[in-house]
Amino acid sequence: MNDFDLSFRIDPAVGLGPLLVAFAVLVAVRAARNRPGWTGRHAATRLMAAGYAAAVASITIFPIVATYGMYANQVAWYNMLNPIPVLTVDFTFLPNMIMFLPLGVLLPLLSRRARSVGRATLLCALTSLTIETAQCLSYIMFNNGRSVDVNDLLANTLGGLLGHLTLRGALRVSFIADTLRTLALPGSALAPERTPTAPVAA
Repeated sequence: MNDFDLSFRIDPAVGLGPLLVAFAVLVAVRAARNRPGWTGRHAATRLMAAGYAAAVASITIFPIVATYGMYANQVAWYNMLNPIPVLTVDFTFLPNMIMFLPLGVLLPLLSRRARSVGRATLLCALTSLTIETAQCLSYIMFNNGRSVDVNDLLANTLGGLLGHLTLRGALRVSFIADTLRTLALPGSALAPERTPTAPVAA
């Protein structure tokens, strides 16, 4: 064995656990200081979003398996790409849709950029593209055998769109809309609009 024959694995608990703990501590500290947007239900929204992001990363990026030398995957990285949409769709299409349904719901609670169906769908597509790019780079760097599939991008985007449309339908029910708006972060697409304060007469 030479110095370049190496194989190791980074599990989700090791790679993501410390980040989640650090974020939870940050939320707790800011909540204790009554920072706007970090207390009560806003804190819950942030923790829920962080948990969802960690869950998606644990499925799509982790575990990171690095293999070098005699242990390395010998398939060229470009052979792990599937740029042809739909024609080679497989059983993972539906799970990939389901995985992004919560993102379509969460985005308007987190960002003002998700005000419309088009923008929310674009954000879902960009998120999915980021994941596929990370998978490609992970294969190039670690030889870990993850494939990059345009169908995953399509499924994720469609799932996010369906999640957002489901949210818009739910907003027609008043008590659901009221609950969601209390969860929305300040300045997000669903945050209650501030009523302008009338000037005080002299």
